[in-house]
Amino acid sequence: MKPFLDDNFLLQSSIAEELYHNYAKDLPIIDYHNHLPPQEVAENKKFKNITEIWLQGDHYKWRAMRANGIPEEYITGQASDRDKFRQWSETVPYTLRNPLYHWTHLELQRYFGVHDLLGPDTADDIYDRATSMLQDEQMRVHGLLEQMKVEVICTTDDPIDSLEYHQAYNEKPGNFAMYPAFRPDKAMSPEIPEVFNAYVEKLAAASNSDINTFQQYLDALKSRHDFFAAQGCCVSDHGLSHLYADDYTATEIAAIFDQVRAGKTLTMDQLNKFKSAMLVQFAEWDHEKNWVQQFHVGAFRNTNTGALQKLGPDTGFDSIGDYRQGDGLVKFLGKMAEKDQLGKTILYNLNAADNDLFAAMAGNFNDGSIAGKMQYGSAWWFHDQKDGMTKQINSLSNIGLISRFVGMLTDSRSFLSFPRHEYFRRLLCNIFAEDVVNGELPNDTKWIGKIIQDICYYNAKAYFPFPKK
Repeated sequence: MKPFLDDNFLLQSSIAEELYHNYAKDLPIIDYHNHLPPQEVAENKKFKNITEIWLQGDHYKWRAMRANGIPEEYITGQASDRDKFRQWSETVPYTLRNPLYHWTHLELQRYFGVHDLLGPDTADDIYDRATSMLQDEQMRVHGLLEQMKVEVICTTDDPIDSLEYHQAYNEKPGNFAMYPAFRPDKAMSPEIPEVFNAYVEKLAAASNSDINTFQQYLDALKSRHDFFAAQGCCVSDHGLSHLYADDYTATEIAAIFDQVRAGKTLTMDQLNKFKSAMLVQFAEWDHEKNWVQQFHVGAFRNTNTGALQKLGPDTGFDSIGDYRQGDGLVKFLGKMAEKDQLGKTILYNLNAADNDLFAAMAGNFNDGSIAGKMQYGSAWWFHDQKDGMTKQINSLSNIGLISRFVGMLTDSRSFLSFPRHEYFRRLLCNIFAEDVVNGELPNDTKWIGKIIQDICYYNAKAYFPFPKK
Protein backbone atom coordinates (compact mmCIF):
# COMPACT_ATOMS: atom_id res chain seq x y z
CA MET A 1 0.00 0.00 0.00
CA LYS A 2 1.40 3.38 -1.04
CA PRO A 3 1.49 6.24 1.48
CA PHE A 4 -1.03 9.03 0.92
CA LEU A 5 0.34 11.99 -1.02
CA ASP A 6 3.99 11.03 -0.86
CA ASP A 7 6.69 12.15 -3.31
CA ASN A 8 5.39 9.67 -5.87
CA PHE A 9 1.71 10.57 -5.56
CA LEU A 10 -0.17 9.53 -8.75
CA LEU A 11 3.01 7.97 -10.17
CA GLN A 12 2.40 4.25 -10.59
CA SER A 13 5.72 3.06 -12.01
CA SER A 14 9.44 3.78 -11.92
CA ILE A 15 9.15 5.25 -15.44
CA ALA A 16 6.44 7.65 -14.26
CA GLU A 17 8.64 8.65 -11.33
CA GLU A 18 11.58 9.31 -13.66
CA LEU A 19 9.48 11.36 -16.07
CA TYR A 20 8.00 13.51 -13.34
CA HIS A 21 11.01 14.06 -11.10
CA ASN A 22 13.59 14.46 -13.89
CA TYR A 23 11.56 16.29 -16.52
CA ALA A 24 8.33 17.90 -15.27
CA LYS A 25 8.67 18.74 -11.60
CA ASP A 26 10.91 21.80 -11.67
CA LEU A 27 9.57 23.58 -14.74
CA PRO A 28 8.22 27.13 -14.37
CA ILE A 29 4.48 27.79 -14.62
CA ILE A 30 2.72 29.83 -17.27
CA ASP A 31 -0.82 30.30 -15.95
CA TYR A 32 -2.50 31.81 -18.97
CA HIS A 33 -6.05 31.86 -17.57
CA ASN A 34 -7.06 32.65 -14.02
CA HIS A 35 -9.31 34.97 -12.03
CA LEU A 36 -6.75 36.30 -9.57
CA PRO A 37 -7.45 39.84 -8.31
CA PRO A 38 -4.87 42.18 -9.91
CA GLN A 39 -5.11 44.60 -6.98
CA GLU A 40 -3.91 41.93 -4.56
CA VAL A 41 -1.00 41.15 -6.86
CA ALA A 42 -0.03 44.80 -7.30
CA GLU A 43 -0.25 45.46 -3.56
CA ASN A 44 1.56 42.22 -2.69
CA LYS A 45 -1.19 41.47 -0.21
CA LYS A 46 -0.55 39.87 3.16
CA PHE A 47 -3.41 37.63 4.27
CA LYS A 48 -4.58 37.85 7.86
CA ASN A 49 -5.36 34.13 8.16
CA ILE A 50 -5.81 30.94 6.14
CA THR A 51 -9.57 31.41 5.85
CA GLU A 52 -9.09 34.68 4.00
CA ILE A 53 -6.70 33.22 1.41
CA TRP A 54 -8.26 29.75 1.19
CA LEU A 55 -12.03 29.93 1.67
CA GLN A 56 -13.12 33.38 0.57
CA GLY A 57 -14.43 33.23 -2.98
CA ASP A 58 -13.82 29.48 -3.39
CA HIS A 59 -17.14 28.18 -4.67
CA TYR A 60 -15.71 24.65 -4.99
CA LYS A 61 -15.37 24.49 -1.22
CA TRP A 62 -18.66 26.29 -0.68
CA ARG A 63 -20.58 23.69 -2.71
CA ALA A 64 -19.03 20.87 -0.70
CA MET A 65 -19.87 22.57 2.60
CA ARG A 66 -23.49 23.06 1.58
CA ALA A 67 -23.69 19.43 0.49
CA ASN A 68 -22.35 18.48 3.91
CA GLY A 69 -25.13 20.38 5.67
CA ILE A 70 -23.12 23.43 6.74
CA PRO A 71 -25.29 26.55 7.22
CA GLU A 72 -24.59 29.52 4.95
CA GLU A 73 -23.50 31.58 7.95
CA TYR A 74 -20.27 29.54 7.96
CA ILE A 75 -19.80 29.73 4.19
CA THR A 76 -20.52 33.25 2.94
CA GLY A 77 -22.09 34.61 6.12
CA GLN A 78 -20.94 36.49 9.20
CA ALA A 79 -19.33 33.67 11.20
CA SER A 80 -15.74 34.28 12.33
CA ASP A 81 -12.90 33.20 10.11
CA ARG A 82 -11.85 30.56 12.64
CA ASP A 83 -15.37 29.11 12.80
CA LYS A 84 -15.59 29.05 9.00
CA PHE A 85 -12.31 27.14 8.89
CA ARG A 86 -13.59 24.71 11.51
CA GLN A 87 -16.67 24.01 9.41
CA TRP A 88 -14.53 23.45 6.32
CA SER A 89 -12.38 21.11 8.39
CA GLU A 90 -15.54 19.24 9.42
CA THR A 91 -16.36 18.83 5.74
CA VAL A 92 -12.96 17.72 4.41
CA PRO A 93 -13.14 14.10 5.70
CA TYR A 94 -16.40 13.75 3.76
CA THR A 95 -14.77 14.85 0.49
CA LEU A 96 -13.07 11.48 -0.04
CA ARG A 97 -12.81 10.76 -3.79
CA ASN A 98 -13.71 14.37 -4.60
CA PRO A 99 -10.73 16.32 -6.03
CA LEU A 100 -11.07 18.72 -3.11
CA TYR A 101 -9.54 16.08 -0.86
CA HIS A 102 -6.39 15.94 -2.98
CA TRP A 103 -6.21 19.70 -3.57
CA THR A 104 -6.71 20.49 0.11
CA HIS A 105 -3.88 18.32 1.35
CA LEU A 106 -1.59 19.11 -1.58
CA GLU A 107 -1.93 22.83 -0.86
CA LEU A 108 -1.39 22.34 2.87
CA GLN A 109 1.80 20.43 2.11
CA ARG A 110 3.23 22.70 -0.57
CA TYR A 111 2.61 26.08 1.05
CA PHE A 112 2.63 25.31 4.76
CA GLY A 113 4.54 22.04 5.15
CA VAL A 114 1.50 20.52 6.85
CA HIS A 115 1.31 16.76 6.34
CA ASP A 116 -1.47 16.12 8.87
CA LEU A 117 -4.90 15.26 7.52
CA LEU A 118 -7.32 18.14 7.92
CA GLY A 119 -10.32 17.32 10.07
CA PRO A 120 -12.12 18.42 13.25
CA ASP A 121 -9.28 17.21 15.50
CA THR A 122 -6.57 19.10 13.60
CA ALA A 123 -8.53 22.19 12.56
CA ASP A 124 -7.38 24.64 15.22
CA ASP A 125 -3.76 23.54 15.13
CA ILE A 126 -3.56 23.83 11.33
CA TYR A 127 -5.42 27.16 11.40
CA ASP A 128 -2.93 28.56 13.88
CA ARG A 129 0.17 27.18 12.14
CA ALA A 130 -0.87 28.33 8.67
CA THR A 131 -2.07 31.73 9.89
CA SER A 132 1.21 32.28 11.72
CA MET A 133 3.19 31.40 8.58
CA LEU A 134 1.10 33.82 6.50
CA GLN A 135 2.45 36.70 8.58
CA ASP A 136 5.92 36.07 7.15
CA GLU A 137 6.90 38.55 4.43
CA GLN A 138 7.74 35.61 2.14
CA MET A 139 4.11 34.47 2.34
CA ARG A 140 2.71 37.58 0.74
CA VAL A 141 1.24 37.20 -2.76
CA HIS A 142 4.56 37.62 -4.58
CA GLY A 143 6.31 35.09 -2.40
CA LEU A 144 3.53 32.54 -2.83
CA LEU A 145 3.71 32.82 -6.62
CA GLU A 146 7.49 32.75 -6.70
CA GLN A 147 7.51 29.69 -4.43
CA MET A 148 5.55 27.84 -7.13
CA LYS A 149 7.92 29.09 -9.87
CA VAL A 150 5.16 31.06 -11.56
CA GLU A 151 6.55 32.90 -14.57
CA VAL A 152 3.38 34.42 -16.08
CA ILE A 153 -0.18 35.00 -14.92
CA CYS A 154 -2.99 36.26 -17.15
CA THR A 155 -5.90 37.69 -15.20
CA THR A 156 -9.46 38.05 -16.53
CA ASP A 157 -10.57 41.63 -17.12
CA ASP A 158 -13.56 43.48 -18.52
CA PRO A 159 -12.99 45.97 -21.37
CA ILE A 160 -13.98 48.84 -19.07
CA ASP A 161 -11.36 47.90 -16.46
CA SER A 162 -8.81 50.65 -15.90
CA LEU A 163 -5.97 48.11 -15.60
CA GLU A 164 -4.49 50.45 -13.02
CA TYR A 165 -3.21 47.55 -10.93
CA HIS A 166 -1.49 45.94 -13.90
CA GLN A 167 0.19 49.26 -14.54
CA ALA A 168 1.12 49.65 -10.89
CA TYR A 169 2.64 46.18 -10.76
CA ASN A 170 4.60 46.71 -13.95
CA GLU A 171 6.19 49.85 -12.51
CA LYS A 172 7.92 47.67 -9.91
CA PRO A 173 7.50 44.11 -11.18
CA GLY A 174 8.37 41.03 -9.18
CA ASN A 175 9.92 37.87 -10.57
CA PHE A 176 6.83 37.03 -12.63
CA ALA A 177 4.85 38.86 -15.31
CA MET A 178 1.18 39.79 -14.95
CA TYR A 179 -0.87 40.55 -18.07
CA PRO A 180 -4.57 41.27 -18.51
CA ALA A 181 -6.90 39.13 -20.62
CA PHE A 182 -9.74 40.77 -22.54
CA ARG A 183 -13.09 39.28 -21.38
CA PRO A 184 -15.94 41.14 -23.17
CA ASP A 185 -18.89 38.97 -22.08
CA LYS A 186 -20.92 41.93 -20.77
CA ALA A 187 -20.37 43.81 -24.02
CA MET A 188 -22.30 41.18 -25.97
CA SER A 189 -25.10 40.52 -23.46
CA PRO A 190 -28.10 42.83 -24.06
CA GLU A 191 -30.67 40.44 -22.54
CA ILE A 192 -31.70 43.00 -19.90
CA PRO A 193 -31.77 46.45 -21.56
CA GLU A 194 -31.24 48.49 -18.38
CA VAL A 195 -28.21 46.41 -17.39
CA PHE A 196 -26.71 46.56 -20.88
CA ASN A 197 -27.32 50.30 -21.20
CA ALA A 198 -25.66 50.95 -17.87
CA TYR A 199 -22.67 49.01 -19.17
CA VAL A 200 -22.62 51.08 -22.38
CA GLU A 201 -22.45 54.25 -20.30
CA LYS A 202 -19.51 52.87 -18.33
CA LEU A 203 -17.81 51.95 -21.60
CA ALA A 204 -18.37 55.47 -22.89
CA ALA A 205 -16.69 56.87 -19.79
CA ALA A 206 -13.80 54.39 -19.97
CA SER A 207 -13.18 55.18 -23.64
CA ASN A 208 -13.85 58.92 -23.23
CA SER A 209 -16.35 58.87 -26.07
CA ASP A 210 -20.01 59.32 -26.89
CA ILE A 211 -21.94 56.17 -27.80
CA ASN A 212 -25.13 56.84 -29.72
CA THR A 213 -24.76 54.41 -32.61
CA PHE A 214 -23.55 50.86 -33.07
CA GLN A 215 -20.48 52.08 -34.93
CA GLN A 216 -19.60 54.34 -32.01
CA TYR A 217 -20.08 51.33 -29.74
CA LEU A 218 -17.62 49.32 -31.80
CA ASP A 219 -15.17 52.22 -31.90
CA ALA A 220 -15.27 52.47 -28.10
CA LEU A 221 -14.67 48.74 -27.68
CA LYS A 222 -11.87 48.84 -30.23
CA SER A 223 -10.18 51.64 -28.29
CA ARG A 224 -10.31 49.46 -25.18
CA HIS A 225 -8.94 46.49 -27.12
CA ASP A 226 -6.06 48.71 -28.23
CA PHE A 227 -5.55 49.93 -24.66
CA PHE A 228 -5.35 46.35 -23.36
CA ALA A 229 -2.76 45.56 -26.03
CA ALA A 230 -0.69 48.53 -24.88
CA GLN A 231 -0.64 46.99 -21.38
CA GLY A 232 0.79 43.72 -22.69
CA CYS A 233 -2.47 41.86 -23.25
CA CYS A 234 -2.28 39.15 -25.91
CA VAL A 235 -5.14 36.91 -24.79
CA SER A 236 -8.91 37.22 -24.98
CA ASP A 237 -11.48 35.01 -23.33
CA HIS A 238 -15.20 34.38 -23.67
CA GLY A 239 -17.52 32.58 -21.26
CA LEU A 240 -20.45 31.40 -23.39
CA SER A 241 -23.18 28.80 -23.39
CA HIS A 242 -22.14 27.97 -26.97
CA LEU A 243 -20.57 29.73 -29.94
CA TYR A 244 -23.01 32.04 -31.70
CA ALA A 245 -22.92 31.96 -35.48
CA ASP A 246 -26.24 33.22 -36.83
CA ASP A 247 -26.31 35.05 -40.16
CA TYR A 248 -26.88 38.80 -39.96
CA THR A 249 -26.43 42.04 -41.84
CA ALA A 250 -24.78 45.23 -40.62
CA THR A 251 -28.11 47.04 -40.97
CA GLU A 252 -29.81 44.49 -38.73
CA ILE A 253 -27.21 44.80 -35.97
CA ALA A 254 -27.34 48.60 -36.01
CA ALA A 255 -31.13 48.45 -35.66
CA ILE A 256 -30.90 45.89 -32.84
CA PHE A 257 -28.46 48.14 -31.00
CA ASP A 258 -30.77 51.13 -31.40
CA GLN A 259 -33.67 49.06 -30.07
CA VAL A 260 -31.91 47.94 -26.92
CA ARG A 261 -30.57 51.45 -26.33
CA ALA A 262 -34.20 52.60 -26.41
CA GLY A 263 -34.89 50.16 -23.58
CA LYS A 264 -36.75 47.57 -25.64
CA THR A 265 -36.37 43.86 -24.95
CA LEU A 266 -34.91 41.86 -27.83
CA THR A 267 -36.29 38.65 -29.26
CA MET A 268 -34.19 35.50 -29.07
CA ASP A 269 -33.45 35.79 -32.78
CA GLN A 270 -32.20 39.35 -32.29
CA LEU A 271 -30.08 38.35 -29.30
CA ASN A 272 -28.43 35.55 -31.25
CA LYS A 273 -27.69 37.82 -34.20
CA PHE A 274 -26.17 40.49 -31.94
CA LYS A 275 -23.98 37.98 -30.09
CA SER A 276 -22.90 36.46 -33.41
CA ALA A 277 -21.87 39.85 -34.78
CA MET A 278 -19.93 40.74 -31.65
CA LEU A 279 -18.04 37.42 -31.62
CA VAL A 280 -16.95 37.98 -35.21
CA GLN A 281 -15.82 41.52 -34.43
CA PHE A 282 -13.78 40.44 -31.41
CA ALA A 283 -12.22 37.60 -33.41
CA GLU A 284 -11.20 40.01 -36.17
CA TRP A 285 -9.47 42.32 -33.68
CA ASP A 286 -7.74 39.40 -31.97
CA HIS A 287 -6.47 38.10 -35.30
CA GLU A 288 -5.25 41.54 -36.28
CA LYS A 289 -3.11 41.70 -33.13
CA ASN A 290 -2.02 38.03 -33.16
CA TRP A 291 -3.80 37.44 -29.85
CA VAL A 292 -4.87 34.02 -28.62
CA GLN A 293 -8.66 33.75 -28.32
CA GLN A 294 -10.15 31.40 -25.75
CA PHE A 295 -13.73 30.09 -25.63
CA HIS A 296 -15.03 28.55 -22.41
CA VAL A 297 -18.40 27.13 -23.36
CA GLY A 298 -21.12 24.97 -21.88
CA ALA A 299 -22.03 26.17 -18.37
CA PHE A 300 -25.53 26.46 -16.96
CA ARG A 301 -25.00 29.61 -14.88
CA ASN A 302 -26.91 30.90 -11.85
CA THR A 303 -29.31 27.97 -11.85
CA ASN A 304 -30.58 28.59 -8.30
CA THR A 305 -32.47 31.86 -8.65
CA GLY A 306 -33.19 32.14 -4.94
CA ALA A 307 -29.51 31.80 -4.09
CA LEU A 308 -28.61 34.25 -6.86
CA GLN A 309 -30.89 36.87 -5.34
CA LYS A 310 -29.42 36.34 -1.86
CA LEU A 311 -25.74 35.82 -2.66
CA GLY A 312 -25.14 37.04 -6.21
CA PRO A 313 -23.30 35.30 -9.08
CA ASP A 314 -20.17 33.12 -8.81
CA THR A 315 -21.19 31.69 -5.45
CA GLY A 316 -21.41 28.01 -6.38
CA PHE A 317 -24.69 27.54 -8.23
CA ASP A 318 -23.46 26.95 -11.79
CA SER A 319 -23.28 23.51 -13.36
CA ILE A 320 -22.48 21.46 -16.43
CA GLY A 321 -24.76 22.33 -19.35
CA ASP A 322 -26.07 20.20 -22.19
CA TYR A 323 -26.10 22.76 -24.98
CA ARG A 324 -25.75 21.67 -28.60
CA GLN A 325 -22.20 22.70 -29.52
CA GLY A 326 -21.27 21.32 -32.95
CA ASP A 327 -23.25 23.61 -35.26
CA GLY A 328 -21.96 26.82 -33.67
CA LEU A 329 -18.38 25.62 -33.72
CA VAL A 330 -18.57 24.66 -37.40
CA LYS A 331 -20.20 27.90 -38.50
CA PHE A 332 -18.19 30.36 -36.41
CA LEU A 333 -14.75 28.80 -36.93
CA GLY A 334 -15.57 28.18 -40.59
CA LYS A 335 -16.63 31.78 -41.13
CA MET A 336 -13.43 33.15 -39.63
CA ALA A 337 -11.26 30.66 -41.54
CA GLU A 338 -13.01 31.51 -44.81
CA LYS A 339 -12.14 35.17 -44.23
CA ASP A 340 -8.58 34.17 -43.33
CA GLN A 341 -9.09 35.80 -39.93
CA LEU A 342 -9.04 32.76 -37.64
CA GLY A 343 -6.22 33.29 -35.18
CA LYS A 344 -4.80 31.06 -32.49
CA THR A 345 -7.76 29.55 -30.69
CA ILE A 346 -8.30 27.46 -27.55
CA LEU A 347 -11.62 25.65 -27.12
CA TYR A 348 -12.77 24.47 -23.67
CA ASN A 349 -15.88 22.36 -23.11
CA LEU A 350 -17.67 21.78 -19.81
CA ASN A 351 -19.64 18.68 -20.74
CA ALA A 352 -17.39 15.62 -21.03
CA ALA A 353 -19.84 14.13 -23.53
CA ASP A 354 -18.43 16.68 -25.98
CA ASN A 355 -14.74 15.81 -25.48
CA ASP A 356 -14.24 14.04 -28.79
CA LEU A 357 -16.33 16.62 -30.62
CA PHE A 358 -14.10 19.47 -29.40
CA ALA A 359 -10.88 17.57 -30.02
CA ALA A 360 -11.95 16.80 -33.58
CA MET A 361 -13.33 20.29 -34.22
CA ALA A 362 -10.06 21.95 -33.23
CA GLY A 363 -8.24 19.75 -35.74
CA ASN A 364 -10.59 20.77 -38.55
CA PHE A 365 -9.16 24.29 -38.59
CA ASN A 366 -5.42 23.78 -38.34
CA ASP A 367 -3.83 25.20 -41.48
CA GLY A 368 -0.13 24.34 -41.15
CA SER A 369 0.83 27.93 -40.38
CA ILE A 370 1.53 27.37 -36.68
CA ALA A 371 2.17 24.15 -34.78
CA GLY A 372 -0.83 23.62 -32.52
CA LYS A 373 -2.66 26.70 -33.76
CA MET A 374 -6.05 25.25 -32.82
CA GLN A 375 -6.03 23.93 -29.27
CA TYR A 376 -8.44 21.65 -27.46
CA GLY A 377 -8.07 23.26 -24.04
CA SER A 378 -7.38 21.58 -20.72
CA ALA A 379 -10.09 19.94 -18.62
CA TRP A 380 -12.12 22.82 -17.22
CA TRP A 381 -13.97 23.61 -13.99
CA PHE A 382 -15.85 20.45 -12.99
CA HIS A 383 -13.29 18.38 -14.88
CA ASP A 384 -9.91 19.71 -13.68
CA GLN A 385 -9.40 16.55 -11.62
CA LYS A 386 -7.95 13.10 -12.17
CA ASP A 387 -10.77 11.55 -14.18
CA GLY A 388 -11.62 14.69 -16.14
CA MET A 389 -8.01 15.45 -17.05
CA THR A 390 -7.42 11.84 -18.07
CA LYS A 391 -10.42 11.92 -20.40
CA GLN A 392 -9.36 15.22 -21.96
CA ILE A 393 -5.77 14.01 -22.43
CA ASN A 394 -6.99 10.77 -23.99
CA SER A 395 -9.42 12.51 -26.37
CA LEU A 396 -6.72 14.91 -27.52
CA SER A 397 -4.18 12.10 -27.83
CA ASN A 398 -6.54 9.94 -29.89
CA ILE A 399 -7.82 12.66 -32.20
CA GLY A 400 -5.15 15.36 -32.27
CA LEU A 401 -1.54 15.90 -31.21
CA ILE A 402 -1.10 15.84 -27.45
CA SER A 403 2.54 16.73 -28.11
CA ARG A 404 1.47 20.25 -29.21
CA PHE A 405 -0.85 20.85 -26.24
CA VAL A 406 -0.29 24.07 -24.24
CA GLY A 407 -1.08 22.34 -20.97
CA MET A 408 -2.68 23.25 -17.69
CA LEU A 409 -4.04 26.44 -16.10
CA THR A 410 -5.64 27.16 -12.73
CA ASP A 411 -8.82 29.04 -13.75
CA SER A 412 -8.80 30.02 -10.08
CA ARG A 413 -9.38 32.97 -7.77
CA SER A 414 -7.02 31.55 -5.16
CA PHE A 415 -3.31 32.20 -4.74
CA LEU A 416 -3.01 28.70 -3.24
CA SER A 417 -4.26 26.89 -6.35
CA PHE A 418 -0.98 26.51 -8.23
CA PRO A 419 -0.33 22.91 -7.12
CA ARG A 420 -2.99 22.07 -9.71
CA HIS A 421 -0.16 22.35 -12.23
CA GLU A 422 1.77 19.77 -10.24
CA TYR A 423 -1.32 17.54 -10.13
CA PHE A 424 -1.65 17.76 -13.91
CA ARG A 425 2.05 17.10 -14.48
CA ARG A 426 2.04 14.02 -12.27
CA LEU A 427 -1.01 12.65 -14.03
CA LEU A 428 0.43 13.38 -17.48
CA CYS A 429 3.69 11.60 -16.65
CA ASN A 430 1.82 8.59 -15.32
CA ILE A 431 -0.33 8.32 -18.46
CA PHE A 432 2.71 8.31 -20.75
CA ALA A 433 4.56 5.90 -18.47
CA GLU A 434 1.62 3.50 -18.42
CA ASP A 435 1.82 3.25 -22.21
CA VAL A 436 5.55 2.53 -21.97
CA VAL A 437 4.99 -0.17 -19.35
CA ASN A 438 2.33 -1.74 -21.57
CA GLY A 439 4.58 -1.69 -24.63
CA GLU A 440 2.35 0.84 -26.36
CA LEU A 441 5.12 3.46 -26.49
CA PRO A 442 8.87 2.90 -26.84
CA ASN A 443 10.99 3.12 -23.71
CA ASP A 444 12.59 6.35 -24.91
CA THR A 445 12.63 8.43 -21.75
CA LYS A 446 14.63 11.25 -23.32
CA TRP A 447 12.13 11.87 -26.13
CA ILE A 448 9.02 11.32 -24.02
CA GLY A 449 10.53 13.55 -21.35
CA LYS A 450 11.01 16.26 -23.95
CA ILE A 451 7.36 15.97 -25.05
CA ILE A 452 6.22 16.21 -21.42
CA GLN A 453 8.35 19.30 -20.87
CA ASP A 454 6.82 20.87 -23.98
CA ILE A 455 3.27 20.18 -22.76
CA CYS A 456 3.98 21.44 -19.26
CA TYR A 457 5.81 24.62 -20.22
CA TYR A 458 7.58 25.12 -23.55
CA ASN A 459 4.56 24.85 -25.84
CA ALA A 460 2.77 27.62 -23.94
CA LYS A 461 5.92 29.73 -23.89
CA ALA A 462 6.11 29.51 -27.69
CA TYR A 463 2.35 29.78 -28.32
CA PHE A 464 1.46 32.94 -26.42
CA PRO A 465 2.96 36.14 -27.84
CA PHE A 466 3.82 37.66 -24.47
CA PRO A 467 5.79 40.92 -24.68
CA LYS A 468 9.53 40.51 -24.70
CA LYS A 469 11.21 41.78 -21.57
